[in-house]
Amino acid sequence: MNRAYSGVNLAVLRGHNAALVLDLLRTAGDGGISRLELAERTGLTPQGVSKITARLRGQGLVTDTGRRASTGGKPRTVLRLVPDAGYAVGLHLDRDELTAVLVDLAGTVVAERRSPLAFGAGGDAVVETAASEVEALLAGAGAEAEAGVEEGAEAGGGAGAGGGAGAGDADAGDPGHLDAQDPVHPEPPTPRVLGVGVALPGPLDHSSGVLHRVTGFPEWGGFPLRDALAARLGLPVVVDKDTNAAALGLTLAGCGDSFAYLHLGTGLGAGLVLGGAPYRGPRTGAGEFGHQVIQLDGPPCGCGNRGCIEALCLAAVAAGSFDEAARVLGEGAANMVGLLDIDLVLLGGRTVAAAEERFVEGVRAVLGERARRGGTAEVPVRSAPGAERAVVEGAAQLVLAPLFGRAHGHFPANRNDGNLS
Repeated sequence: MNRAYSGVNLAVLRGHNAALVLDLLRTAGDGGISRLELAERTGLTPQGVSKITARLRGQGLVTDTGRRASTGGKPRTVLRLVPDAGYAVGLHLDRDELTAVLVDLAGTVVAERRSPLAFGAGGDAVVETAASEVEALLAGAGAEAEAGVEEGAEAGGGAGAGGGAGAGDADAGDPGHLDAQDPVHPEPPTPRVLGVGVALPGPLDHSSGVLHRVTGFPEWGGFPLRDALAARLGLPVVVDKDTNAAALGLTLAGCGDSFAYLHLGTGLGAGLVLGGAPYRGPRTGAGEFGHQVIQLDGPPCGCGNRGCIEALCLAAVAAGSFDEAARVLGEGAANMVGLLDIDLVLLGGRTVAAAEERFVEGVRAVLGERARRGGTAEVPVRSAPGAERAVVEGAAQLVLAPLFGRAHGHFPANRNDGNLS
């Protein structure tokens, strides 16, 4: 039995077991996986797997894809995920640009839009712009909002995910609602658009979807972005920092269990993955990497401090000195490696993309020198895979990952369920 996918045959964890099965179907890809393999890898009984897969087939999430020869007995039926059974919207709100993507259940981008954004126009104006772009994205792709929503569900002010099996189904789980900020193992919903994940600069509160004083944009302080956008679109909405969204997407892409994603674009931040899951901290305050002071008498930063890494990096970039920007970024990265003992540093963001090799080599050089001085192993530095869309695809995964039980490092993590681990 693969303990990473270990199932638990308890009624309260039935939704978890369905999520385990769906995740294995997702990772199996077009090749599919048999029921027997699902049972072996989850630790569930074959009967339990059969009930779960029958329900998933009934909801259109799973289909047969042929038969596979077995070592004895009749050939095994192979099942696969149906990617177009549902979609999620990913929305990246940068300080000057909006990017929106439509992603299927397999994580494939099927539509994309980009447009200028005046982030400083304030919450109401940005919500209207974002909603219009999402509507245009869905109209262009021929998608429609989730049809199985329940009125009154607590999903960021929008609709929740319905479509569960009846209470008499021993493996059905509680249909429940899709909690837009902590949608842990929701019952697989009926097809189409499941929700909108929004990634943007922090600081913010992931749990409530309320923004704090975004650096350089104090007018955003206290704005309830999640509820405002959900009310405008009529869809569940999840809000997180851009770096956390990217970290989630990179984790699902197999980048490892212990790494930092450093995003240098119009600002600088970090997404942390510790123990195989994004680490936000209890107040979504983890990863405010750009505002650590490394030069006490340095240039002023928009956050109110002086000598922040963000201010020093962006000043070097503005002066055309990418090598200096990379050196400063490397010093901050080395501090983080020393503090958290992470295994990998990934770089992304539009500023990094403008001089990718110089940033990777510059940060790597600083980490290498620190490691040699300390007699420790050198931590690798690489450009994040798919860096151009890492944030916006990660935003879509804020909606999709809970369906596959991948939103958190362990199950269960629902605030209302107590500690059942």
